[in-house]
Amino acid sequence: MKLNSIQPAEGSRSERKRVGRGIGSGLGKTGGRGHKGQKSRSGGYHKVGFEGGQMPLQRRVPKVGFRSAVNRHTAELRLYQINAMDADVIDLETLKKAGLVGGATRKVRLVNTGSLERAVTVRGIHVTAGAAKAIEAAGGKVE
Repeated sequence: MKLNSIQPAEGSRSERKRVGRGIGSGLGKTGGRGHKGQKSRSGGYHKVGFEGGQMPLQRRVPKVGFRSAVNRHTAELRLYQINAMDADVIDLETLKKAGLVGGATRKVRLVNTGSLERAVTVRGIHVTAGAAKAIEAAGGKVE
């Protein structure tokens, strides 16, 4: 193979339209632009979302929603999910390895939902008051 023999795959590139070359071409006279109107003229341009002077949709519709950067990397975990894990020490790394939280997670909040049947040590994770009581009742501890 030589650099001068390289060609694109067959059918991957179509030839450009040659407009305004007579009626037989199918793109003569108006050149595929239709009749009259702003789009038919050279320099006929309007910005994206422009509705001819009518208030555009993106300005008519009210602004809704807010995504806090603080809570974006925070995951919520429940007590019954810890039961399925076989680790005795629960921290952010073991939760990521178990697939209970995503890789981008920076903070985990443990809430009191379900029950805990074994003693575990929770380290470096925010634990609600109810969850802390449940962990200590099961013989575990919160660090």
